[in-house]
Amino acid sequence: MRSKTAIEIYAYWDELRGHREVPARSQIEPGHIRNILPDLFILEKTPRGDIRFRLAGTRICSLFARELRGSTFDALWLADQTGRLARIAEDVMMQKTPVVLSASSLAGTADRLPTEIILLPLRSPDGGVDRIIGALVPLSRPLWLEATPVNYLDLGGIRVLDIEKTNLFLHNRPEKPLPATAPHLADHGIAGAIRRVLHLRVLEGGRQD
Repeated sequence: MRSKTAIEIYAYWDELRGHREVPARSQIEPGHIRNILPDLFILEKTPRGDIRFRLAGTRICSLFARELRGSTFDALWLADQTGRLARIAEDVMMQKTPVVLSASSLAGTADRLPTEIILLPLRSPDGGVDRIIGALVPLSRPLWLEATPVNYLDLGGIRVLDIEKTNLFLHNRPEKPLPATAPHLADHGIAGAIRRVLHLRVLEGGRQD
């Protein structure tokens, strides 16, 4: 992980889960992560099976110049990557496995902006895993960023985080770049806080045994 935000939300998620695979969404206390709330989001799997933003922090919405609540996660990505991103998000929940995505933010004729996204699964009161807490953070802040909205994200690589290793940064397998074409193949509290603060088969990175 390259961004301070991704490191901080992962450390918080890891602390909440303790010895379990996945923490409960009701454990999240917005006050404990208030400094990074603008860069955080929550995804949910709807009864129809698509994965949508339940919440998105103010800096993420500003980056795309629109409110993301209710929109699908895969709609942020290039058209030929939407199916892959939907499967990645679903696998994070089904396999209870966190991942880090590296991407480029594309905004008109502006240079590609390196961006990091982390996806961390959350458990529901019924025991199922149907939500993700994550962060989306540009790795630099060029001058054009305040005036030019990002249109799409272009996926560059995936890293699966091995939660069974005690040293996250030394033991995880390095990110694997993706090929040019896809292979065949209790939230009320955090909601209010964000508003106030204005199949692993598709995961090419794999795990290291």
